[in-house]
Amino acid sequence: MSDTKQMLKDKFHMKDLGRLSYFLGIDFKHLVKLLEKFEMSNCKPRTTPPEQKLECDGENLTDPRRYRELIGSLIYATTCTRPDICWIITTLSQYLSRPLKEHWIAAKHVLRYLKGTLDYELCYRKCDDDLRLIGYSDADWASSTHDRRSISGYCFSLTKTGPLISWKSKKQCTVALSSCEAEYMALAATVQEALYLAQLLDEIIEICSPVQIYDDNQGMIALSKDPVNRQRSKHIDIRYHFICSTINAGKVIVNYCPTTDMIADIMTKAARRCKLQKFKNFIFGV
Repeated sequence: MSDTKQMLKDKFHMKDLGRLSYFLGIDFKHLVKLLEKFEMSNCKPRTTPPEQKLECDGENLTDPRRYRELIGSLIYATTCTRPDICWIITTLSQYLSRPLKEHWIAAKHVLRYLKGTLDYELCYRKCDDDLRLIGYSDADWASSTHDRRSISGYCFSLTKTGPLISWKSKKQCTVALSSCEAEYMALAATVQEALYLAQLLDEIIEICSPVQIYDDNQGMIALSKDPVNRQRSKHIDIRYHFICSTINAGKVIVNYCPTTDMIADIMTKAARRCKLQKFKNFIFGV
């Protein structure tokens, strides 16, 4: 390493700042500082994020500003390096205007989980196989108890073994009338991200095309290939039907994936221990 540093110094004007601590907006000590800030450095660690359903009615939190500050910091963490807490942070962020005590307890539960998993990190290694953009799409139908809107979730990798390069969990804008429709709306968001990533990667590296997207709803897969002639799809907003044209153009291929192997499941539902253990290697590339 010292020889490499010296070679670079001979060719470029540079300084040796020591061990890496900050890179491309990612603070390598962010979670440690977060635990210290909220006085959770010595807390009892947990092995899973919160799994309970959060309610909208209950005792209000006396200091909502503190809650908003914590959730904002956790959003930064899940956006950059921790896809395993994506669903719970998306859920907790829906209560920023009126947080309850149970929401604060759940947020501290997340800190306990992060305390026990500080060694989890995204690991990108050299791969000898051809790179191919692979996506997973999922939805949790009518999961919100107060407005019955569904949750969309997706994640992407460049290899069959991970790690993830893009992920998202988001509540859908409209109410889906069936699980098939909820999955279809989630697939629309997944295809949008797939097209963006494909265009971005095309400027950097050579990847195999088309993009492979996996879903666990066979009715939705059939609908995505021929939505026009199906009576049940008439009420779906027309912007979601661009999926069919994208498939026909050969830009993406939608394949079936069993629910037990659906990695995007942790983007739409509570990340239970069995799921985390099963998908940990793929998520983080370890």
